[in-house]
Amino acid sequence: MQRSMAARVVVFLDDGGVMSDNARRAPQWQCLVGEYFAPILGGTPTAWAEANRVLTARLFDPAAWQARLQAAPDYASFDRRYQLDWLGGMCGLLGIPAPPEAEGRELARRATAYITERVRAAFPAAVPAIRTLHHAGIPLHTASGESSADLAGYLTGMGVRECFGHLYGPDLINTLKNGPAYYTRIFAAAGVAPADALVVDDNPQAAAWAQAAGARVVLVCPGPHLEAGPAWVIPTLAELPGIIERLLPDGAGPGR
Repeated sequence: MQRSMAARVVVFLDDGGVMSDNARRAPQWQCLVGEYFAPILGGTPTAWAEANRVLTARLFDPAAWQARLQAAPDYASFDRRYQLDWLGGMCGLLGIPAPPEAEGRELARRATAYITERVRAAFPAAVPAIRTLHHAGIPLHTASGESSADLAGYLTGMGVRECFGHLYGPDLINTLKNGPAYYTRIFAAAGVAPADALVVDDNPQAAAWAQAAGARVVLVCPGPHLEAGPAWVIPTLAELPGIIERLLPDGAGPGR
C-alpha cells in the first residue's frame, strides 16, 4: 500500500460506539476503579466497583445527563462539577469521607488516567481501519464528548495514539458536544474547511449537528440501517477506508 498525501478528506472519529465498545468498557471501568481507589481511600475493590456501577447509572441516566449538560455554562465548569460528583458520590455510597475539592479533583484526574490506559474495549475492526487510514496519509482527529486526556489514554491502550493528530475533546475548545457549534469550533481549531471534514459517529443527533456545520458524515450503526440522516451508514469501521477511497481523487485512497 502506497502512502499518499493527496487526501482532501480529514476524518474526525468519535470514540464510544465507533472505536470502542461501551458495553465492554463499563465493567472494566468498575474493576479498575476498585483497583485504584481502595488502596488510597480505603474500602474494598469490590465495594468500589459496585459503587461505581450504581453511581454511573445515576449520572448517565439520559434525563439527568441532559440536565447536567444544560446547567453547565461551558466545558470547564461541567468537568469540574462532574469530577467532584463522581468521586464524592462513590465516597458517599461507601461511607468514606470525600477528599477536599482540590485534592479530590486531582485524585479523580489521576484515577482516570490510570484507568483509560488499561481499558481494552476496541471494536475488532477499529484498529485495522485506523492503521489503514493512517498509513495511507489520511489525517485523523477525534470528535468525542470525552476529554482529550481520556482519549489519549484510550488510544494509547489501543496502540494507535500516534495515528491521530488533535484529540477533540470538548476541553480543547471549551465547548460541550451538544450542538453544531462543537463541530464548527473543532474544524476551525484544526484549520479544516467543513467541506473537507468527514465526521464518523454512532449518534444520529451528533451526525445531524456535524452536517449542520457543513461536514460530510458517516454513521456507524451495527443494526438495521436508518432511512434518513447521513449519506453513509456502515456497521463497523472496516468499511470506512472504502468510503474514503470513493471520496478521493483516483489513486489517492487507502486501498491504493
